[in-house]
Amino acid sequence: MVNDFPILGNDGESIYSNPDELLDLFLNCTADGVAIIDMKNRFIRVNHMYTVIFGYTEEQVIGRKFTDFQNPEEVKDIIKLVKLGKVYSNVITQRYHQDGSVLDISVSYSPFRNSKGKIIAVLAIFRDMTEFKSMERELRKTRELYDLITENTTDMIKVFTKDQTVIYASPSHEKALGYSPVQLVGKTCGTVIYSEEEREKFNMVCQKLLETGEPQILETKMDTINGEIVFVETSISPIINDRGEIELFVAVGRNITDRVNNDAALRNLDRLSIIGQLAAGVAHEIRNPLTSLKGFSKLLQSSVIQEKQDDYLSIIMEELDRIDIIVNEFMSLAKPQAIEFEKGSLMSILESTINVLHPQALLHNVQIHLNHRENDVMLLCSPPQLKQVFVNFLKNAIEAMPNGGNVYISAERIENRRVRIAFADEGAGIDSEMLKYLGTPFYTTKDKGIGLGLTVSNKIIQEHQGLMAIESLIGEGTRVIVELDCI
Repeated sequence: MVNDFPILGNDGESIYSNPDELLDLFLNCTADGVAIIDMKNRFIRVNHMYTVIFGYTEEQVIGRKFTDFQNPEEVKDIIKLVKLGKVYSNVITQRYHQDGSVLDISVSYSPFRNSKGKIIAVLAIFRDMTEFKSMERELRKTRELYDLITENTTDMIKVFTKDQTVIYASPSHEKALGYSPVQLVGKTCGTVIYSEEEREKFNMVCQKLLETGEPQILETKMDTINGEIVFVETSISPIINDRGEIELFVAVGRNITDRVNNDAALRNLDRLSIIGQLAAGVAHEIRNPLTSLKGFSKLLQSSVIQEKQDDYLSIIMEELDRIDIIVNEFMSLAKPQAIEFEKGSLMSILESTINVLHPQALLHNVQIHLNHRENDVMLLCSPPQLKQVFVNFLKNAIEAMPNGGNVYISAERIENRRVRIAFADEGAGIDSEMLKYLGTPFYTTKDKGIGLGLTVSNKIIQEHQGLMAIESLIGEGTRVIVELDCI
């Protein structure tokens, strides 16, 4: 028989002196369900938590067989071994609540001994794992669903670290690029990027994502395992840990090679349209210096004074240089250009745009004013593509003023390392109903237009991670605004 002994509180006073009271306290305070089964497999004691877990009252279970509430085939061998002294811990099983619902239960069985060490009962401790197991099953289903998606999607999904090491690659990479996930995991993202310039562009986007925490969209060229080049549009998003820090990146890429080829065809069509409309102005601009050349050549033939000959030759050379500039600007616009990103001067691109449109501006009695608050702004861009965009905007502004006027071009740095470029004219303006359709392919307000200029321009601006907006008021003119990232 167990001797009574005092249980002392902080003040040294006795709280409980009877071990039975201590057992009651333990059974009532534990978060697990507890049952004591005698050697005839009958319940002789259950605590309150047991009744909470299973829904039975103490009166409903005391004296009844343990196997009346459990699967006898499942527990009879365990109970038999426990009575021989064996301990079973955390046996995961399913039981039924009184209302018929299924419970996930973790059960531990151990022998219950008296003071002489004799086994007189079995102690069963039940822990309700239903909520945890339910969450585990849901997570498993979600994981299986994600696996199903990533294994069957045509999009290329990658997860990579901040140093751009790939830790997961979807099977779709093999179909798009020829590389299996095993060949990509552990490598850097730059392994399959086409060129050093493309890798630099990718690095800049990742750096911006780290600075802002906002998802980024990037268009890059990638190498296939066979050496072919494919265009891929990738959305890169951060994965945030529980401390609010960026821990990983997830990238979803899509093969857009066919779309890029179609876009290139549209751009060439738009470029040819611009060339046709500018041809008359260029011819007029070249005719003027040619007339001067003819006149001063005759004067040169008839003059014998060395000083005058030098003056005539100087003027002839200036006019030839002028023709050379006009022809070069015109040819740079006419020549199809691939999208190659490089460091470019915004002022140089704008000045080049003004040069190519200068003849048409003269024909329409339009003055072009270039205002910029900065000495220069450097961009990571495709200068020929931006030039095509700016030519579109400036040409539209000139054509909006058939009786002459002014076009104001401005450039200024704004927050977040961006630059805002604006083209403003003094034309008649555009009705708000028509304004919302601008940029729709083949929609145009001109008799000779083909309706691709703004569509192509907007696409090029998006490829430069930029924004384009058009503001217009009837009687006050139109303003086209572009925002681009600067270096």
